[in-house]
Amino acid sequence: MEMNRNHLAIFQAVAEKGSFSRAAEALEISQPAVSRQVAELESKLGLRLLDRLPRGTCLTQAGILLSQYVAQIQALEKNAAAAMAEMRGLSSGRITIGASTTIGAYLLPPLVAEFSRRNPRIEVEIRIDNTQVIQQALLAGNLHIAFTEGFAEDPHLRATVFYTDELVAIVPPGHALLKLPHVNLKQFLAEPLILRETGSGTRAVIESYMARAGVVLKPKLELTSTEAIKHLVMAGVGVAIVSGLTVQLEIASGQLKSLPIQDCRIQRPLHQLLASNRWSGPAMQAFLKMLAQKRYAAEMAQPANALASGRNENSTARPPAAAKAKFRKSS
Repeated sequence: MEMNRNHLAIFQAVAEKGSFSRAAEALEISQPAVSRQVAELESKLGLRLLDRLPRGTCLTQAGILLSQYVAQIQALEKNAAAAMAEMRGLSSGRITIGASTTIGAYLLPPLVAEFSRRNPRIEVEIRIDNTQVIQQALLAGNLHIAFTEGFAEDPHLRATVFYTDELVAIVPPGHALLKLPHVNLKQFLAEPLILRETGSGTRAVIESYMARAGVVLKPKLELTSTEAIKHLVMAGVGVAIVSGLTVQLEIASGQLKSLPIQDCRIQRPLHQLLASNRWSGPAMQAFLKMLAQKRYAAEMAQPANALASGRNENSTARPPAAAKAKFRKSS
């Protein structure tokens, strides 16, 4: 049975004030109107809620029970209104961000840290999984926003490129290829190759590029972890092609070397995804505003074009100072 909210509010006023006249005065309506609406509520419920006394009213057992529930409803309404007011002022709220592996590990942490500094009372949750899982979670309404390496066309998703990731060939320090003035793709792939597993975003981009170049990849090892690949390359087990985002620290510290490959450049767009039918609340709007203000894609440093250069900057044909890893701002 659905009860009229206006009837409940008027009944509660009578219960609290103890008389029809005092309730009418508080509600700024006529006493007959108060009496009539309480009578309508009693008729609908089939229960007597108030005993009419010479001086005021008294709640029946049914009236006491109903009054307790109405008080809870009114308290919830007040709490909801306060929560909405807090959200408008960004004093509370929550956003859930989905990301594929590379983005979640290397791009999002500094961005979320900055957002949390600006909005310390907004809760942020990051979920990391493969692109397909993240996109499905966004479509299901379990995420507010997603960042993925790949993008499956879907009419319910709005995708924009927020960053261009460049893949780099990596070798251990002292590798023989570093001594050559130029390295071509055939020379590089003659080395034991370590790649991410089939199905990963990075592997798909590499395979697509190689297919266009007429090359069939035959990796020595396939791993599900980029961190494991880096450590195996450091140990001299083989060479690899990985996201430039994942090796910035190792190249800067000299633990790994980037190897330019002649006439080879592999890039991939990273996507920001929003569900087209989902409203962005104040917390989400603040996050999107920060993304726009920071112009994150333009400000993030990324490795120099390690695959495309026709010359090996690590070779002995260049001055020693040129062996240091170079970084540039993307345009």
